[in-house]
Amino acid sequence: MNKALLVTVFFLLVQISAFAAVTKVDSSFEIKNSEIFSISSSVLGRKYDIYIKVPHDYSNTENEKKTYPVLYLNDGPHTFKVASGVTHFRSMDKAIVVGISFAHGENGQFSRVRDLTPEHDKSWKSYKTGGALEYLAFIESEVLPFVEGKYRVDPQKRILAGHSLGGSFGTWVFLTKPELFSSYILTSPSLWWKGDAIFETEEHYAASNKHLKINIFYATGSLETPENGMKQMVSGQKKFVSRLRSRNYKGLNLQDEIVQGTDHYSTFPVGLAKGLRWIYQELWSL
Repeated sequence: MNKALLVTVFFLLVQISAFAAVTKVDSSFEIKNSEIFSISSSVLGRKYDIYIKVPHDYSNTENEKKTYPVLYLNDGPHTFKVASGVTHFRSMDKAIVVGISFAHGENGQFSRVRDLTPEHDKSWKSYKTGGALEYLAFIESEVLPFVEGKYRVDPQKRILAGHSLGGSFGTWVFLTKPELFSSYILTSPSLWWKGDAIFETEEHYAASNKHLKINIFYATGSLETPENGMKQMVSGQKKFVSRLRSRNYKGLNLQDEIVQGTDHYSTFPVGLAKGLRWIYQELWSL
């Protein structure tokens, strides 16, 4: 047998042995350092799961007195997995990540449309709308106390992240309870909802407030346009950000970006990563 044939046979045997070594493990992938809790809300009369992941160094002996920022996310079944990936590498793994699920026993889209919209909109005939006030009360009076009672957190460094309706919900939150979170990462925000109602909310806030001491990062994909079957997402963000800047609110740190090449379904991970990096490294020096 010549040398070339021996080499070929050798590599074939290696490939066969490699395939033969593959076996299926009877379990699903788990996110390290994570737990799931259920909260039966007395405010809402519904049950929600809370997904929580702590940073890699949370349990280190030398960090027993260290407190951490907390990143809160709506649409938890999707956003928590993305945020866990974004915060995997140590330079980004600075905060406790908390994802809030949809209500138990409900279709996710029905749950989120109700919970993330601040007013009833009769044009949304297939969905119940207008539950944001009660949902925010649930977050403030039940989710935040649970997380801050169980984990070592810095309550001055709460971050709220939201996508789509979650982005417009976050905008409504900082215009109605700006002290609840110190930072916001809002991607592809549905600022068009109910005929641009959020602009009226901002007008009302501006009439009696000169301060808005928060950090905001907005990101919308360049492909989120009517030509691609979307609402006025790009122009809506530009218009709203311009409005905020024109107020000259004291204490406001605002960054915004139109992310090139992303659409409504791919902007969130990019915007979340960029927003966290900005907050961690440029604002908090973490």
